[in-house]
Amino acid sequence: MAERRKLPIRGMTCAACAARVEEALSRVPGVQRAMVNLATEEAFVEAEPGLRWIELARAVKDAGYEVPTETVVLPIGGMTCAACAAHVEEALRALPGVVSVVVNLATEKATVTYVPGTVGLADFRRAVAEAGYEVLEAPAEGVAAPVEDQAERKMRQARFRMRVAWALTIPIILWMLPEMLWGLMWPSHLAFNLGMILLAAPVLFWVGRRTYRSGLTAALHGYPNMDTLITLGTGVSFLTGPLSFFFPIANYAGVAAMIMAFHLTGRYVEETAKGRASQAIRRLLELGAKTARVVRDGLEVEVPVEAVQVGDVMVVRPGEKIPTDGVVVEGESAVDESMATGESMPVNKRPGDPVIGATVNQEGLLKVRATRVGKDTFLAQVIRMVEEAQGSKVPIQAFADRVTAVFVPVVLAIALLTFAAWLAFPGTMRALVTAGSFLPWVNPNLGTLTLAIISTVAVLVIACPCALGLATPTALMVASGMGAERGILIRSGEALQTLRDVRMVVFDKTGTLTKGKPEVTHIVPADGVDGREVLRLAASAERGSEHPLGRAVVARAEAEGLPLTDPLGFQARRGLGVLATVDGKRVLVGSRRLAEAEGIELGPVAEAMARLEEEAQTVVVVAADGRALGVLGIADTLKEDAVAAAEELRRMGVRTAMITGDNWRTAQAIARRVGIDHVLAEVLPDGKVAEVRRLQEAFGTVAFVGDGINDAPALRQANVGIALGTGTDIAIEAGDIVLVRGDLMGVVRAMRLSRAAFRKIRQNLFWAFFYNVVMIPLAVMGWMHPVLAEVAMATSSVTVVGNANLLRRARLD
Repeated sequence: MAERRKLPIRGMTCAACAARVEEALSRVPGVQRAMVNLATEEAFVEAEPGLRWIELARAVKDAGYEVPTETVVLPIGGMTCAACAAHVEEALRALPGVVSVVVNLATEKATVTYVPGTVGLADFRRAVAEAGYEVLEAPAEGVAAPVEDQAERKMRQARFRMRVAWALTIPIILWMLPEMLWGLMWPSHLAFNLGMILLAAPVLFWVGRRTYRSGLTAALHGYPNMDTLITLGTGVSFLTGPLSFFFPIANYAGVAAMIMAFHLTGRYVEETAKGRASQAIRRLLELGAKTARVVRDGLEVEVPVEAVQVGDVMVVRPGEKIPTDGVVVEGESAVDESMATGESMPVNKRPGDPVIGATVNQEGLLKVRATRVGKDTFLAQVIRMVEEAQGSKVPIQAFADRVTAVFVPVVLAIALLTFAAWLAFPGTMRALVTAGSFLPWVNPNLGTLTLAIISTVAVLVIACPCALGLATPTALMVASGMGAERGILIRSGEALQTLRDVRMVVFDKTGTLTKGKPEVTHIVPADGVDGREVLRLAASAERGSEHPLGRAVVARAEAEGLPLTDPLGFQARRGLGVLATVDGKRVLVGSRRLAEAEGIELGPVAEAMARLEEEAQTVVVVAADGRALGVLGIADTLKEDAVAAAEELRRMGVRTAMITGDNWRTAQAIARRVGIDHVLAEVLPDGKVAEVRRLQEAFGTVAFVGDGINDAPALRQANVGIALGTGTDIAIEAGDIVLVRGDLMGVVRAMRLSRAAFRKIRQNLFWAFFYNVVMIPLAVMGWMHPVLAEVAMATSSVTVVGNANLLRRARLD
């Protein structure tokens, strides 16, 4: 039976839009009927129940429109392994209105993107609870984190469980030694067996009860996880204790306690390592100021930072943190902005300069007017972006996820087959055990049932989906945190992976390779024309322009004290120049292409144009009433690290390109100075996307580096969009990767970080797969003692998380 769904649609402006959306939805396999209401901006779809919402959202997006969605991050309690994460993901994805779900085992959070109005927090809680887990309470945005955060609490609890487990398990080991070495059960057979059971019980059912509860809950919901394997392995081992009084099998109750003790030790080390991996968010949260001094009715009042409102004037003394983003209204000082940009040198601030909340005022007294507060501040946006990156998935993880989804059921099946093989073919299985008798812990002389139990328990406890589940998220957590500390904000795991494969980096010229502050350096009038009049007419025409070159012309005229008049009939030709009437004359100020298109004869200024272009100047033609009056040479200085960045990228095997609206001669002169491989000149703003697409066809994976505001379409077209910004002036939403400092060596650092992170991810995935592929067959053959199997399993998870933390040693500078 068809299911009726409602989707809000954004971006429709006419009936043709509605028809296009309707057609796009109708083409989605599984959609039986689609109707779009332009007035309410909603689509009603009748579809097969199994159709995923993301397919509908993707169809709308491909048609050029948007299904508005919201994203919520849910802290999940009760997850212990990758299978748990997969089950939570499956439960949330099954809800109507959910577009995408990413559950990160390392951060223990679910990032859910959904269509508002169709599903909500109550539905998420219910779905997670029905899967056997819980949604924990998250602190509200802007609220200070509790004194002891969640990671610290988990480490403390894990440490307590581990210590209690070993306090009871060490006596078990000491008591077992005489029996293992000399076959002596002290003080008697009955006392020894009872002692093993009594000491093991609290280890399993008190400090190990969380593992049992998780394992049993998962099994009852039909989603067995790693804790299910531990529960079965230790449970079967423990039961041999009571059964040894009635049947001829060895008492492995003490071994069950040892398995649980090693398991809890692995959990503690894992929690500690995960805590280190997630330090970045905690450090960012700790950066914020707790209070602010605000001027109210002429008096300084100290208030909590949450009480600061936009427009409030804050007083910041030397050594204090600036409470929130704002603009300096009084005073002058040096401000340490290293928390935002990674740049250690303080930045001088004077009235009119923007400042970032949580940066440190070093010298003078500042009065700052708050411009952004709460969740809109730069720091809040950075924290949100790092959390999004840590909650995202890397494409390489997809294979591990597919393996994890079937891992535990397959291991359970292998364990059952192992036990059945011992009962059906005891001779063959014993021969396998005998072949491993060179190992000191392998004893082929034990009874058939005992050997069957040992092999089965070893299979159950040695299998480790955790290592697979933690292989990529922990490395991604460390990488995103390292990036944030160095002013490199990574939006998603996909961007980090794609950046590693980039073969061509395309730089926009103005404001990216150059400082974006052009100056008029040459004024060359035609014969018989006054140079000051050329500048006056050009500046008067440009008074209505917002273009950096136009503002440079006006600034030069004002600096020379020329009287400017307001232009009439102002027309801006995008990427070419302007036309306007000044003092009754029709004035043109723009590029060679605009002048030629308007039929201007450039002979009188051709020589001057060629000379300035050879000097890498941007040449602006000034004409009035169809006659060329002269040319202006405008230069924009290169950023200090432009040459070094291009050279370093070449050393890394990455080609470079520059895209500009300048003419070919000027563009090639700049490219030669920087060391750029490919030049794309005379490209209008609208043509950047097409040029990026051509480079993708020629070179493959392309990164585009731009300012994030003017270059948004090209940033989106590139495989990786890298947006540059400076401080609060940053379009954080613009790029896949945002470089807060705005320096070009940030591109190099981001690429090094990407490559280092993926070396760690590949290593982690290799070891996780290799471990399981090698260890499970050894356990089936009876060559692994259950305790050693558990030690190996715990070690595999800890190794993966520890290896991810080694990423911190990577040299990015």
